[in-house]
Parts: sequence; C-alpha cells; structure tokens
Amino acid sequence: QQIANLPMFANAGGQAAQEKINRELFVGNTPPGTSEMLLLQFLNGAMRRVNLCGPHETPILNCRVNTKFAFIELSSADMANRALNLNGIPFLGAVLKVSRPSKYAGPPMPTKTWQDLTGQALPTGAVLDSEQEKINRELFVGNTTPEMTEQMLMDFLGNALVQVGLNIMPGNPINACRVSGKFAFIELRTPQEAANALNLNNIPFMGAQLRVGRPSKWNGPPDHHGNWEDILAKYMSGELQVGNTAPGQAAAAVAQAQEPSAIQAPSRVVELQNMLSDQDLKNPDEYNDIMEDTREECAQFGQLISVHIPRAGEPGATKIFLEYASNEDAGKAIQGLAGRTFDGRRVEAAFFDETRFARKEFS
Repeated sequence: QQIANLPMFANAGGQAAQEKINRELFVGNTPPGTSEMLLLQFLNGAMRRVNLCGPHETPILNCRVNTKFAFIELSSADMANRALNLNGIPFLGAVLKVSRPSKYAGPPMPTKTWQDLTGQALPTGAVLDSEQEKINRELFVGNTTPEMTEQMLMDFLGNALVQVGLNIMPGNPINACRVSGKFAFIELRTPQEAANALNLNNIPFMGAQLRVGRPSKWNGPPDHHGNWEDILAKYMSGELQVGNTAPGQAAAAVAQAQEPSAIQAPSRVVELQNMLSDQDLKNPDEYNDIMEDTREECAQFGQLISVHIPRAGEPGATKIFLEYASNEDAGKAIQGLAGRTFDGRRVEAAFFDETRFARKEFS
C-alpha cells in the first residue's frame, strides 16, 4: 500500500518544486556589497510605486544575494510575471537585469521594461544587456612590461584618474585588472569613468608609455578624448574640463582623494617620499650612489637642475627633492615616479613649494 502511494508523493513533490521555480526571478548586475534586506525592500517598494501590486502588499518574500547577482522569490507565479517589468530599474548606480532563471521552462510572458513602465530614460551609458554593459566599462592597456602586476596597474591608473579629477565618485574607479604578456585589460566602475580613462593614453609608467584604448569588441561610436600630455597640461593650468567636470570640481576631487600635504600648486620642484630609509643615509658611499642613481633616473623626465637629499638627522631626511627647469618637466616626473615600488615601499611624488625649497625648509 505504501509503495503504491510513492508515485503520487513524488509527483506532488515535483509540482511543488516547479511551482517554486515559477515564483522565482533572477536579478543580475547587482552592485558589490548589495545586502539582501536592502534589495528586498527596494524592489517591493518599486512594485508598490508603479502599482504592480497593492499599496500594502509585500510581493517579494525572500532574496538570496550572490557576488554579482541575486534571486528573488515572489508570493505567486502571477506576481513573478508582474515583477518582470522591473527589468532595467536603476539601483545604487547600476541597472538591474530582471529575468526568469535558466531552469524556468514555462511559456514566455509579455512584459515591459522599467523605462517603458515609468517613462524614465536609461542612465547615460547604461544598457540592459549585461555583456554589453561590461564591454562599455572595459579598456585595453598596451605596452605593459613583465614587472607590472595587476595590483600595480590598478593602483597607478586609478590614482592618476583621481589625481586629475576624472573619477565621478570617491575611491578607485578601477574594479579589476587582467594582465596577459605585453598588455592588460582594466574594468572600470562605470561607463563614464571608462570614457574618461581613455585620456590616460600615453601615460608613462615604470619606464614605458602605456597605450589605453577601447578593446577590439567595442562597437560603440568614436570617442573624443585627449592623451595624457593634454590632460596633464590642462590640469596644471586649471583648465581641465572632461565631460561634465568643471575646473572647480576637478580640484575638489583631487582635494578629497589626497592628503592635505600632497596638494600643492604646480611648481618646478618635486618632493619624493618612501624611497629612502634612515639606514640608507648613514653610509657616505651609499649616499653618493643614491645621489648619482637619482640624477640619472630623474633626468629622463626633463631638464633636471638639481637634486637635494637631506642627510641623516637633517630636516626632511629620507625625502628627495628634484628641481626642474619647468613645471611641465616636474609634472612628468610626478607621473613617472608616483606609484612605483622601491624596496617594497610605494613611492609618493608631489609638487613642492619653490620658495620653501630655496630657503631649504624641507621638514
């Protein structure tokens, strides 16, 4: 008798599993750090707002968040059909992709996008195709050398974007980097920051000039951008205007991203930190070798007039000061040296006040 009833229970279990699948939806392109509770409350509120459910209903019962996607469970299959209209809804700077999970085997349902439903336009540069959206945020970086690691490229290029105000929000605009031989790919946080990062083309790093451009699979319209030399010159003259970034806003972005001591008006003098230790300065022969190596290395950026390295115990000890013939040469030195690693230490480079340099005020 029990054996005879097994097919009936198995069939009921299968129906329950299928019913759950019919109530489940996939939510793609979720921003990093998205919490289940936040996404649950946001999507429930969105459905109430556009009358996809009653004003006091809670149609989404559960939410499971993974790294870049989530699954939501609706109260009924009908509510799941209605929630498909959330596809394209903006959320924390991203555009969510709402669709059936791959295991759904039911008939396709006619739906609209969030933009169709509300009349709102997609954010600038955003697309509903997640693969195309990633392509819009990806850039090719050529002419890399074997010494350049993924982390080094992320840190250096991200810092350069922040330095001249090409980021549109705080933090490193570069999410990921893949290095392959003599080239790499970087993934930016937003399509706008990817477009801005094209201005890094020809930026010097570790003795090489990096080529920054769109990957071969990019099929968008031609980009209008400058090279690093153009951006650096505009930044140093206070004329930087990239996209919607006004000159004052670029300076504000730099001020937020840098320590106060590193913010200096362009000058002919460069201050280097984290290249030396107190031990390096104690041996006279080693001090002379450092002075000679510094002159040779830093002369490649322009006309180097003088190098000053305070000795052990003197004000400014462990710092290096470079005096160039022009602000432009000093700027090239900063971009060529900042972010390099020296004996495991990350080099910091910044403009230094010329009057203080002339007075030997190095502390």
